[in-house]
Amino acid sequence: MKKKVLLKDVAEYVGVSTALVSYVLNNKEKQARVGDEIAKKIRKAAADLNYQPNLIAKSLQSGKTNTIGLIVADISNPFFSSIARIIEDEAMRQGYVVIFGSSDENPERSMRLIDVFNNRGVDAFIIAPSENAERQIRSLQKQQVPVVLIDRYFKNIRSDYVIINNHDSAYNAVEHLIRNGCRRIAMMAYETHLEHMQQRIGGYRQALKDNGIEFRENWLPRVSYKDVAHQVEDYIKALTRPRLKVDGFFFATNTLAVESLKPLTRMGIRIPEDLAIVSFDESDAFDLFYPPVTYVSQSLDAIGKGAVDLALARILDKKKKPEQLVIASKLVIRESSIRKRSK
Repeated sequence: MKKKVLLKDVAEYVGVSTALVSYVLNNKEKQARVGDEIAKKIRKAAADLNYQPNLIAKSLQSGKTNTIGLIVADISNPFFSSIARIIEDEAMRQGYVVIFGSSDENPERSMRLIDVFNNRGVDAFIIAPSENAERQIRSLQKQQVPVVLIDRYFKNIRSDYVIINNHDSAYNAVEHLIRNGCRRIAMMAYETHLEHMQQRIGGYRQALKDNGIEFRENWLPRVSYKDVAHQVEDYIKALTRPRLKVDGFFFATNTLAVESLKPLTRMGIRIPEDLAIVSFDESDAFDLFYPPVTYVSQSLDAIGKGAVDLALARILDKKKKPEQLVIASKLVIRESSIRKRSK
């Protein structure tokens, strides 16, 4: 077995002290007033000898592991997988590694992931919290573990978070349907008290009210996270049989949109001639349906990079005032929402 290269081996190779090598390889050569030429020789020697730092010893010395724990609702969802990749790339650019986990909207699973990541000594958490996870976030804050919330937040907890303006985004989507001739507009949402979903529902209801359209509770089906496919199909049938009761549909997530498009397509309902639709968030699965689907686009780059910046800022200063970033969204208008009928 090949012997592990140590700091002293690099020092002997160059002919300098171990302390000098340590300063350079920890990017502190300016503090030790090491010349540029000798710093280059030390780095080249470390590369030639294939020196690998002892990360455990380094973390014990610095009190940091340079890792971030990321917990999302479902890593298989394109929205969360895309954000996860952005967070991973941005964290790596700033010298951090990200470890991932999916809560599956289950607070018990979320708690287990937090425990595992905590035991591995992550320096910070970035979390898309599940419902009833308030105690978990408070516990992390009590331990002074940096935590940043993304996509969702809790009104009763002062925390760093990155979200979009869900109310206004939903409002604009529904008003777009109204401008295109829809007067009987349904919305499908998840059955949850999470703030982001409540704000999307609020935007939907406000758009109806501002345009003189009566809100109907039975046109706002709420689906359980645990049984999405079956419940979606049941609700679609209720709104389309024996006749189509609505002329516009706003879906609170891309998953709900995709699961609804399946039965709508099978039933032969024409989009947008019979039913105009808008979805919150894009999905690659939209490419399997015709026509192209109008959707609310969130700036995933801004959300991911903003979350990393807030996490690193919290690592540096655990007592600073919590920051909230609200990212703008835009409505990407495609054929699914453009109806030819007049009001």
